[in-house]
Amino acid sequence: MEFNEKLQRLRSEAGLTQEELAEKLYVSRTAVSKWESGRGYPSIDSLKAIAGYFHVTVDELIGGAEMVTLAEEGISASKRKYAALICGVLDCLTVLLFFLPVFASPAGSCALFSLEGISAWLKISFAVILGLTVINGFCTVVISSLERPVWTRHRAATGAVLSLIGTLLFILSRQPYAGVFFLCILVIKGYLYLKSK
Repeated sequence: MEFNEKLQRLRSEAGLTQEELAEKLYVSRTAVSKWESGRGYPSIDSLKAIAGYFHVTVDELIGGAEMVTLAEEGISASKRKYAALICGVLDCLTVLLFFLPVFASPAGSCALFSLEGISAWLKISFAVILGLTVINGFCTVVISSLERPVWTRHRAATGAVLSLIGTLLFILSRQPYAGVFFLCILVIKGYLYLKSK
């Protein structure tokens, strides 16, 4: 008997609805529905809670092959979470470009706030792309701790797009050091994304 069938049997024997079981386990009803339909497995913590609630062992709930699948899913989820976290930290580090003397000006290298000799709209564009990247990085770090994979994917995609736009903006505006900085971040993000798959 598969895990989903065992869970359905235990729940019906206890006379609980999916919603009632979800309340007892502190999960959503859709999570219980997904588990019972065989479309996914609970996390290790939820599995322990299920076993404890129904007074059975984890081994009784889930077989060897299912345990391997559950472990693989857990490892894959951890890789994605840590890759997103690192990408968020990298985006937060772009705040350094506000203060590091990496922008070319007629007087030599200077920080963004001291940059002169370029148009105001270009300076504003630099500040906007840097600000958006830092905000996205901060949101990514916060969201990665909330265990919301969909939100994390959106933040990762937004971070990649912002890094690409920043790289192009800085290179096309002849700011090679800032462009290389953004390009390095983009390459690291790409590498992390490929490794987390």
